[in-house]
Parts: sequence; C-alpha cells; structure tokens
Amino acid sequence: MTASVAWLRRDLRLADHPALLTAAQESPDETVCVAVVLDPALLQQSDRRASRYLASLAALDAELGGALTVLHDPPEVALPRLCAELGATTVHISRETTPYGRARDARVGKSLAQAGVSLRAAGTPYAIGPGSVLTGGGTAYKVFTPFSRAWREFGWPRPAPTPQARFIRADSSGALPAPPDDATYEAGERAARRRWTEFLDNDLAGYATDRDRPDLDTTSRMSIPLKYGEIHPRTMLADLVDRGLWGDADADKLVTELCWREFYADVLWHRPDSAWSDWSTALSDMTYADPTHPEVAADIEAWRAGRTGFPIVDAGMRQLAHEGWMHNRVRMITASFLVKDLHVWWPVGARHFLEHLLDGDIASNNHGWQWVAGTGTDASPYFRVFNPVSQGRRHDPQGEYVRRWVPELAHLRGAAAHEPWKAADGYAHGYPERILDHAEARLEALARYEAARG
Repeated sequence: MTASVAWLRRDLRLADHPALLTAAQESPDETVCVAVVLDPALLQQSDRRASRYLASLAALDAELGGALTVLHDPPEVALPRLCAELGATTVHISRETTPYGRARDARVGKSLAQAGVSLRAAGTPYAIGPGSVLTGGGTAYKVFTPFSRAWREFGWPRPAPTPQARFIRADSSGALPAPPDDATYEAGERAARRRWTEFLDNDLAGYATDRDRPDLDTTSRMSIPLKYGEIHPRTMLADLVDRGLWGDADADKLVTELCWREFYADVLWHRPDSAWSDWSTALSDMTYADPTHPEVAADIEAWRAGRTGFPIVDAGMRQLAHEGWMHNRVRMITASFLVKDLHVWWPVGARHFLEHLLDGDIASNNHGWQWVAGTGTDASPYFRVFNPVSQGRRHDPQGEYVRRWVPELAHLRGAAAHEPWKAADGYAHGYPERILDHAEARLEALARYEAARG
C-alpha cells in the first residue's frame, strides 16, 4: 500500500492545515497516514504540558477514527522506517520555527534523504511565517508597532480547506498513552472551536477595556489551543472578517494580541540565541542576586509558592500552580516582582513558567520575560518597576481575583484584600507577611540599573 505521511507536531487538527492538505493531494488515492512521534526531549520538559499534549492527541485520534499512528523511537529512526513500511516517498510537515524544531527537522530531513524520502514543509503555526515580514531594508523588525503595521499590510491567505482523505493507521503504530483524567481544560480541535465561538459570542465585546482585568476572567484563553495547533490563528482572523468584526475596536485589540505572538516568533527566528540569553546587550553589566544563595533561594521559593505577602503576586502564582495558566497582566506583575523586587535574572522565572504553563511557548514566554526585564526587543524600560499593590488595586479593583486564589484573605472586603497589613485581622487566617519592602527593593533595582549603565 502507498500512502502519504503527515508528521504532526504542534499542529494537532484537521482543518486549515496546509501540510495535511498537501499530503492528501499528493497521495495517489488521498490516503494519508497521520503520524506523531512521542519525543522524550519535549515530553520531559513539563509533566503538565505533556499531559495536555496527550489529551490533545487522544482527541485527534478520535477525529481520525482511531487512525493516528504513534511512533516512539527518535524521529530520524522512526520516520524512515514508517515510510519504508508504507512505500511513502515524502513526509509532509508544518515548517518549524523554534531553534529546537529547526535543528530536529534538519536532522530528520538528512536521515530521510538517505532513505530516498523527502521532507516537505507547508505552512507554519502562524498566520504569517516567521522571517517573512521584513523592513524596507530587508532586515528584521526590532520594535513591535512597525512590525504590527507591516504584518497587517503583508496579509495572509484564507484558511486552507479540510482534506477529504482516507486516514490509515500503520501496522507498526505503538500505543498512545492514556492522558491523566485531571485536565483543567478540554483538549482537541472541537473544544478549541467551541471555546473560540463562545468567546466571540460572549466576551469579545469589551475586550479592549477588560482584557487587563483578571477578576473578570473574560479573556479568550485561546493561547492553550494555539500552543498545540488545535486551531490556526488564520482561522481566528478569518472568523473575525466573516462576522463583520474587522476594524471593530475590541476585535482590533485581539488581533494586536495575536500579532504579539507572531512578533515574538519572528524575533526568535532571526535571533535563536535569544531563547535563553538577553536579546539586548544594553544591560549586560547588570548584577543579579545569586539564586543559589540561601536567602535568595528562599525568596524565590516564596515567589513560586505564592507566599510573598503581596496578594496580587501570590494570587497569580497560585493560579499558575493550580490551573497551568495565568492572566497575562498578572504574568507581567509576577515577572516584575521576581526580576526587580528580588533582583533575579529572568531565565529563573521563565523556566518556572515553562514548567507549569499549559500554553508554555518559548518565543512568547521568554521574550515576554525579557520585555519585563528590559533586555528584550521593544522592552519595557528597566526603570519601570511595577508596584504590586497599585497594580492589584488598578486591575483587580474589588479584590475578587485575590480572594479567589488566596483564601486566607477571603475575609477582607473590596480593595482591602490588596493590603492586609492595614487591617487589624489581615493576618488572622495564616497569610504570610511581606518578604520585603517594595519601596526599598525598587530603589535597589534602580541603583543596579544605574550601575549597569556605567
């Protein structure tokens, strides 16, 4: 039997899938073997994300009628063997853009070529493939706003049609591990489309003004389906057009947020070294606290556990630990606290986020951390130090988000939840006192900044 092979990675869907469509079109009778490789290098990065990935694979297998082919050996070994079994001469993939993915695909492509099989890429996980949007001089954009304008002007095609293919499971397929039955979020393409539709119907109106309010919980939360490719951003953009929402203020703000995801992917494409090192060298002389020092390590652990004594910070870190997700505004607040109140270099926090975030994406996560740390492209100035109390009062004005995640403060009404030290019974239920004085920490951060500037 001859069949095309489609190797899926972070594109676990059937609709709007150029690589899958190409695989079906190039198969003699539109017979496609959809394969996944359980790569230990990726599965071991985060137990939480591995569980979510397995849940997404289970949903995909159901959509395929149980025809998903599961490979357990390294891809450079498993894929040539699969092609030999099926008589396939091409493996179809979505183009990978991360440093790890690019290196892996180069390695697999070489192995396949030795077996007389080609590796063909079509499409990416983005509306516009990273590296495509360039300045007039042919260079990468370094600032978001001009990138955003050029990105919109560049444009993107309509969603690719869903292939009418016959899907087969290879005889050599291994078993798909059962995902844990404790998923916080539904997985799979259908769940992603349902979540997206619910957001458009119920929560898009007011998004431009409410998106910074963690207490309202009205953001799309589409970052998780996008992470696993259960929906393509081009599908989301097309839906906004089809609903007549293009140009609407709320929809436009959502498009801008999608563009940030594309911008950071583009930054990483051009500067793969910026995954774990500062994109900018402006603060290369900055001195940071030693995370191995016992006192610093204790403070970092208090941050991770949500026991810093600053309610909005602790609420965010506890939400992360419980849900594997955190509101974006609170991500900025908690990141600022680690970098500028505890004076810890951003990779320490980035690694913790990637360990727990279901939507953990190295481009968005690590460049978002660098934005806070003042070392990334288009970064927030280092001297902009978030005050966790004023940030909490501004974005959670009645303390609802804090009380939701910090039950020790449930007895404090309204904005009082942000300043338990001002209430006579603020610490009556076991909430910890502040591990530092923010005003003093801010002055220390600014002193380190001035010293780094020379």
